[in-house]
Amino acid sequence: MNVLVSMRYLAALNEHRHFGRAAQACHITQPALSNALRALENEFGVLIVQRGRAFEGFTVEGEAVLATAQRMLHEQALLQEQLHSEAAHPRGRLRLAAVPAAMTLLSRFALALRACHPGIAPTVVSLSSLEIETALDGMSVDLALGYTDRTRVRNVRLAIWPQCTERYYLVQRAAGSAENEEAVRIGAPVGWAEAAQLPLCLLTPDMHNRAIVDQAFEMAGTPVSAAMETNSLHTLVRSVGALASVLPGAALELLVREHGPFEARPLVAPTLETPLGFMTHASERMSRALQAAVDLALSADWRAELASAVA
Repeated sequence: MNVLVSMRYLAALNEHRHFGRAAQACHITQPALSNALRALENEFGVLIVQRGRAFEGFTVEGEAVLATAQRMLHEQALLQEQLHSEAAHPRGRLRLAAVPAAMTLLSRFALALRACHPGIAPTVVSLSSLEIETALDGMSVDLALGYTDRTRVRNVRLAIWPQCTERYYLVQRAAGSAENEEAVRIGAPVGWAEAAQLPLCLLTPDMHNRAIVDQAFEMAGTPVSAAMETNSLHTLVRSVGALASVLPGAALELLVREHGPFEARPLVAPTLETPLGFMTHASERMSRALQAAVDLALSADWRAELASAVA
């Protein structure tokens, strides 16, 4: 039995929480995956996976084996990268994630990273705040951009690099239009209480951004019931026109692709400012690719681009 391969299968099962999808991700059959995990249980003499008709989680002993598997795979990835990289020319894949509201910023960051280090191949995904913490804890994501005030839910040890402050706008189709008018114009401030009177498309309640927005409406004394909900930022943007919506400043650029013009009005009373930052697992060692990404996140050039992107 190849223990490292079996450990990889175990990590895949943890990521996908489904035997079939884990097997597919590992490019093997489901029976082959199940046999490898049973061989791993025989090797350590403990039950690792709770089985029923479907995957039901890990035993206490299984969680300990999983944690070791994640460390082993992380160390293997570090070794492979060090063997194929030079200090000045980092190479390898880097897994990046962001909360949906920050995906436009992460896309900019990934492109800037590629421009600085062509040997790095970023994978960019959208995850909820809780999914980000889980992925960082399991080392299935290397670097994540998310809400830094939401880092204690799972008690995960994280290193944090503050980036910017997210502010919020009421977005509607602009009344009337002039020739050559910008796709998005910034209008006069508006109170959350006034915005609550409009039919709104908002993110679904499981999204942390929605919790922030709901809190603002409650602070204004006008709890809101959304006319439409979605877990997709792009769907939310597409709804503007038929409905109004609330968007963070960094996401306003998505409106440029739609049929405008649009008006974005800063939301006040209360004025909300939510900190965003990059996060990594607080492990002792970083890969060269991850260190290069962190260095970029702290650079003056990136901070200047970030300032121009955040309204």
